[in-house]
Amino acid sequence: MYTPKEPGLRYALERSEALRPSPRGSSLLGLISDTRDVPAARPGAAGGSARGRLAPNLQPEIQVEPAETTAAPAARQVMGYAHTLRSINPDDILLWLRQGWLWIVGATILCVMGAFVYAQTASPRYTVYTDLVIDPANLQVVNDDVFGSNLLRDSQLLEVESKMRVLTSRNVLARVIDSMNLTQDPEFARPTTMGRLKNIVLGTSRNEARQADRLSTMRALSERVEARREERSFVVSLSVYTEDPLKSVALSDAIVDAFEKEVFESAAQSAGRVAAALNQRMDDLRRNVTDAEAKVAEFKRRHGLQSQNGELVSMQLASELNTQVLAAQQHYIELETRYRQMQEAIAVGRTSTASVFVSPTMTALRQEYNAAVVQLNSLKLTYGARHPRITAANSDLETLKASILDEARRIVDIAKSDMQQAKSALDELQNKSSEQQSKVYTDNDSQVELRDLERDARAKAALYETHLARAQQITEQQQINTSNIRVISRALPPKSRSWPPRTMILLAAGAFAGLGIGIGIALLFGLLRVLRQSQPRPA
Repeated sequence: MYTPKEPGLRYALERSEALRPSPRGSSLLGLISDTRDVPAARPGAAGGSARGRLAPNLQPEIQVEPAETTAAPAARQVMGYAHTLRSINPDDILLWLRQGWLWIVGATILCVMGAFVYAQTASPRYTVYTDLVIDPANLQVVNDDVFGSNLLRDSQLLEVESKMRVLTSRNVLARVIDSMNLTQDPEFARPTTMGRLKNIVLGTSRNEARQADRLSTMRALSERVEARREERSFVVSLSVYTEDPLKSVALSDAIVDAFEKEVFESAAQSAGRVAAALNQRMDDLRRNVTDAEAKVAEFKRRHGLQSQNGELVSMQLASELNTQVLAAQQHYIELETRYRQMQEAIAVGRTSTASVFVSPTMTALRQEYNAAVVQLNSLKLTYGARHPRITAANSDLETLKASILDEARRIVDIAKSDMQQAKSALDELQNKSSEQQSKVYTDNDSQVELRDLERDARAKAALYETHLARAQQITEQQQINTSNIRVISRALPPKSRSWPPRTMILLAAGAFAGLGIGIGIALLFGLLRVLRQSQPRPA
């Protein structure tokens, strides 16, 4: 151990070292640094003590210049402490430990006793673990779910974290408290002395006391429940501890059941709010559809717009009239052509041979005419040109020609009459077509506004039908649990308590802690003695 030098010699040495000029200046740091030039005391080889020896070039009596006698006492004290601390060696530490063995033994015994008492009196904790898979992708029961699914991993992790927070939320814990009646469990409902005094002094009502007990139970339960998510997965581990292993298992199962009910009811409530909002909107949508369809019907009635198979009747009539006009025009052209051919045949005298003249009378006259021609030719071969029979045959032939011409003119008159009738019919049809076309143009102008009204009616009807189908679908979906939460590892009763550790472990930890505390106290007291003995005496 370090032992101080003789007071006079030690004090003179320290004053001479403190007042010696230093190239680093006269600051406190320089004074401390200059003390390194003084040899540190080492324990003697013969005596085995820690008394230091002075360097041979240092004399007991040192002449101090008058200008250096005003050094600060604090600097000398700091310099002395620094010199003392540098003089400490392992032998001094061992000596301090031997001198403070009572502190070491006492602290070790006290800590061991404290650990033993804590092991016997501490409330045991039995922790159980339940693993759940919280899949962010809900079950696809219907095509259009109420909640949209996001395939981004960050969004999925956020959803899992949110549901994990629901697992330990107050709503879930409140369900567990009600289902297991934890307000009557002494482990969770432990009224404090201050709480009892407060109830007595303030006269708290039974309802307020019940609420206070429930709040304290909620706090105690929340301290015993913890949930964490495994890294890079959707697996959530739920840990619960109580003073009884079977109670821990039952409490863990109750929390999982309450969590599933909370998630399902939360989704059902959200779907119910959507369905209620849709049902409230249904009446307005129904009225809008009725008003829009009434406007369409009123507009059609006011403008005389009749439709058949999705097409206006006026357009159908116009199309039919156009077809009739084309047919009448074609018939008139045929009759006109036939009439002109007849006139041309009469003009060139081909009434007896022209095929355009067709009638039973014309056919009979032509047969008689051909027979008369044959008879005339036969008579010419037999008789002379002036023979009475030839003259009679020529007369009959001319009579037949005149009859044929009259018949041809009669046919021409009939053809002309037919042509004029066809022309009149064509003109009438064209007039009707023009009038109908004008009506079509008017209807088309009206149909522009009608289409706008019909589009508005169709859009409102489609919106109403969509809302109606969606409301019915969501109403049915309230009864279906679409959350994809699975328990992959149920809680099992633990083999041993999780806290406090075994008694032997606690005793070993207490002994180790006591040993460290005792050693620290022994070293602290030894250091204090050395520093107190190394303080310089006033001059």
